[in-house]
Amino acid sequence: MAEEKTKEENLQKDREEQRHQRINSIIKTSNILYSGKQDSHMIEVEVAEEVKEPPPPDVVQLCRETFQKSAEYLHGELEGTIEDYKLLETLNKITITKYTDMKEFTENISRGLQELNEKYSNLHPFLEQINQIDENVTALEQAAYKLDNYSKRLESKFKALEKR
Repeated sequence: MAEEKTKEENLQKDREEQRHQRINSIIKTSNILYSGKQDSHMIEVEVAEEVKEPPPPDVVQLCRETFQKSAEYLHGELEGTIEDYKLLETLNKITITKYTDMKEFTENISRGLQELNEKYSNLHPFLEQINQIDENVTALEQAAYKLDNYSKRLESKFKALEKR
């Protein structure tokens, strides 16, 4: 484990050194010419060379710690986001299950309603006959009441005639 750390540190130092060398070579080889129209003179400006001093060890260590802590922070943020997505996925699965159950329930209700409508349509002629019989019975009752009233009047007239 310690060997891996030292190898990694050496690789990072080599990369930093190579980067500094490239920057220095670019700075050394570049001369920038600015042309200006100040009294028809040409102004030549050389870029200053960077003095290569290795950064202090505590700065390097602080940078590493900063990057490490930033990486840990980002990792934590990503883990939180992943957990949020897992929760959303679970909620979506539960919602799908609930909607599937509701769909089956409504399909069963629909089937039951269709069966009831079919039974009603099959019974409808019989219900019409029952309504007609009820109307006929009501008419027959009224006729019976009228007949009863008529017979009572006739009887009272017959008794009145008998008494005379």
